Amino acid sequence: MQTKNCFIFIYLFSALAFVGTKVCGQNSHFDSISDRDMFSSYKHLSAQQLLDTANYYYNKNSLDTALICYNMIINVPVKSKNNAEVPNTVEALKKSAIIYGHICDYNRSYELLIKTLQLCEQYGFVAEEPRIYTNLGNIYYRFNSHDLAKLYYLKALNLCADSADMTVILNNLGAVELEAGKLDSAFYYLNKSLKISKQYNDNYIHTILNTVALTYQKNGLYDSAFYYFRLSLNKARKNRKIEHEANNLNGLGKLFFEINKADSALFYIDLSNHIAIENDFVGILAENYLTLSEIEEKKGCDKNALAYFKKHTNLKDSILNVERFGDINQLQRLYEVEKTNQKIEDFAIEQKIKDNIIRYQKIILFIAIGVLLLVSIILLIVFLQKRKLNIAYKTLFEKNIEIIELQESSPKKYQNNLLSDDVQKKLLDKILILMKDIPVICDTEFSLSKLAELVHSNHGHVSQVINTAFNKNFHSFLNDYRIQEAQRLLSASEASKYTIESIALRVGFKSRSSFYDAFKKTTGVTPKFYLKKMQSKQ
Repeated sequence: MQTKNCFIFIYLFSALAFVGTKVCGQNSHFDSISDRDMFSSYKHLSAQQLLDTANYYYNKNSLDTALICYNMIINVPVKSKNNAEVPNTVEALKKSAIIYGHICDYNRSYELLIKTLQLCEQYGFVAEEPRIYTNLGNIYYRFNSHDLAKLYYLKALNLCADSADMTVILNNLGAVELEAGKLDSAFYYLNKSLKISKQYNDNYIHTILNTVALTYQKNGLYDSAFYYFRLSLNKARKNRKIEHEANNLNGLGKLFFEINKADSALFYIDLSNHIAIENDFVGILAENYLTLSEIEEKKGCDKNALAYFKKHTNLKDSILNVERFGDINQLQRLYEVEKTNQKIEDFAIEQKIKDNIIRYQKIILFIAIGVLLLVSIILLIVFLQKRKLNIAYKTLFEKNIEIIELQESSPKKYQNNLLSDDVQKKLLDKILILMKDIPVICDTEFSLSKLAELVHSNHGHVSQVINTAFNKNFHSFLNDYRIQEAQRLLSASEASKYTIESIALRVGFKSRSSFYDAFKKTTGVTPKFYLKKMQSKQ
């Protein structure tokens, strides 16, 4: 996650809309009031007027002034307030927590978030709880306590009903999974976040796109990472999210450094630095110095590298350190009441049960896929067997036809229609002369009837002569001549130019299988084997 990502405090300047700017005619004088007179000028305002004033300065990014107004609301005991004023206190606490988080005072931010949570639970402000849990998760994420951060995000997601908040929480979950190296899970949460953002609210889409870019970068898909960084940068500029713009530029700088393009890396880091220094974005500035230190170290400029690293360390120590994390852990023990802890623990158990259900569903799905695959294999085997059986039946049928024809051409068939020897000899001579006409006999439509017509005889006499002279039926007699022609073609030097199928067609066979059967029956070998042997002799 980039600089532990700006998404950590995504609510800082957009958590709530501006409530209003008309506060008993005071708004026209807001900018002219001095800090010295501020408290005396505001103390007569009602709680609602104070909140409106605080929100006015909050939206103008005058956080010090806003914080004074919020504190004036917070410092009034809740017991002395009527129920209508409690929501003002909740908002003041929440906004103050966000401001303290922005200035990196995380222990104070944590303290105010816990107070806000307790107040929401006491008065039933359920709608506010998801944002509070999200910001608590952000603090833990900031200190690399990713397991606790994820737990708070999941709790927030479970309670969330607002689509805009949901996109932020899902993005945060994606970032946590990215840090844990669970890239598939990260993509899952980020895709859900993008889908909801595009469907309902795209105010935070630049943040989601930035996290998507980081996920692609961690996968080593640098072209995709660059594409999403640029997309995120354009969205941030369009929505005037200056901090996110600086963060995206930092990400692009790191990306180019990772792929050994130092000049491009420096270009983007310098742009990011300019914005970070101008707007006092300390966290981004710290990350920029670290990247600059690494660039200088790679260039062999150890002195410059050390100088940048010292700047990085000084800034990092000012916002993140072990003592502050220890303070936050202490605050957790002091402020998280047993009820809140129990809720978190219950939710963890519930989440574990959900994970188990998902795991069992996956197992069932795999079993179903296995069964389906097995059934498919069985059906395929049945289909192949049936196909093989059909081929066998067809062959058997053809053999039976041959037997019938042979029986029909036997001497018994012709005993009542015998030709004289002289007539048979003359007819045989005609048949043998015609069988030398290769184009005629290799015509696929050549038949016994055609032969009888060409020798000026009839079907029965021709069949009788062939059977008597050669003890064969017409088909076997014809195949012998055709196979002889096929042998000649396969023995020729240019035989390699033709396929077996084309030769079969040239000698009058309509199918490859019938040609193979006839060739093997006549020669004892297959056409392919015969061709190979003839080529080896050449």
